[in-house]
Amino acid sequence: MELRDIEIFLVLAEELHFGRTAQRLHVTQARVSQAIKQQERRVGGQLFERTSRSVRLTPLGEQLRDDLRPLYQGLLESVARAQQAARGVSGTLTLGTMGPQMWMLDEVLASFRDLHPGVELVHRDLNPVIPLAQLYAGEVEVAHVWLPVREPGLTVGPVTRSSAQVLVVAATHPYAERDSICREDFGDLVFVAHQSRIPSYMEEVFQPFRTPSGRAIPRGPVVTSWEDQLKAASAGQAVIACVAEAARFYSWPNLVFLPIRDAPPVEWAFVWRTAEESSLLRALVQTVLTTVPPGEQGSVDALRLEPATGDSGSRSCARFTVTPRRLNPCVRNRRTR
Repeated sequence: MELRDIEIFLVLAEELHFGRTAQRLHVTQARVSQAIKQQERRVGGQLFERTSRSVRLTPLGEQLRDDLRPLYQGLLESVARAQQAARGVSGTLTLGTMGPQMWMLDEVLASFRDLHPGVELVHRDLNPVIPLAQLYAGEVEVAHVWLPVREPGLTVGPVTRSSAQVLVVAATHPYAERDSICREDFGDLVFVAHQSRIPSYMEEVFQPFRTPSGRAIPRGPVVTSWEDQLKAASAGQAVIACVAEAARFYSWPNLVFLPIRDAPPVEWAFVWRTAEESSLLRALVQTVLTTVPPGEQGSVDALRLEPATGDSGSRSCARFTVTPRRLNPCVRNRRTR
C-alpha cells in the first residue's frame, strides 16, 4: 500500500465525504474512489459503507484506521527527523506564550525538542492585552496567539488548538447563578477596555462591539494586563470573556466561569514576522503538522464548569471541576438557576 493511499484512507476516515477528502488532498474525487477500492481489494473486505447520503466506516475500516494512524504519524516524524538532521537545524528560538497556556503546547514542543536537540527554546510571556507588541518589538521570534491575525508583515502558521469560550463574572454578579450565557446577553454587561491598541478583529473574538441583534456592548475599566482584567471582574466592575481553560488556572474564590453557548471556538497558532522567517520557524511549523494529527488541528476543547458545593450543599465559587463536553447551541434564556 502506497503512502499516498494510506493518507487518502485516513483523511476519508475523518471527513467521511469523498468530495471534501479530494479537496483537502488536492486530488480528484475519482482518485479517492480508486484508492479506496484498491485498498478494499487488498484487504479483502469493505472499509466504508456508502449510500447516496452518507459514508461511514465499517468495523474493518475502523480497525484499519486505528492500526494505520500511529504508523503513519510515526513515518512522518521519521522523515521529518531525517530531513532536519540533513539540514542541521540548530540555534536559539524565542517563543512567546500567554501565562500558563504552555501546557497547550506540551506535545508539540516535546516533539520539537526530540527532533531538534540542537535548538534551544527560550520562553517569554506575552501580554494578552497587547498580544502582538513583543513580536513587533523583536522580543520574541514567534508568538502563540489566538486567530485571526491579518496584520501586514506577519505570517500565520497552522492551527495548533481550538478552545471554547467562557464569561468570567464576580461571584456577586447577577449572572453568577446561571448555568451558561448567550452573546445577546453581552448587551446587558460591561466589559473591560484595552489601554493599548489591539486589532479590533482580534478583540472581537472575545469581546464583540455589538450583540447578534445589533445592540452596543459597553466598555468599562481600562486594563493593561490579564491580572488587571481578573481584578476588574472580581471587583464586579466589569466582566471578561476568555478561553475555558482559564478556569483550570485562575479559579479565584470570588470568580465564576460561565460557558458562552453561541461563542465560536477560539483558534490558536504560531505567528512570526514574515521578513524574519528562518529554518527554525519552518522546523517548528513542520513539527506542528506532524505532531497534531489531521482532524485534531482545530479540535475544540469544550468544558463543563461545575461549581463545587460545601458540606451544606450551598454553592461555592472557590473551585470548579472541569470535564469535556460539547456546548449546546445558543437559545436565549434569561432564567437564572
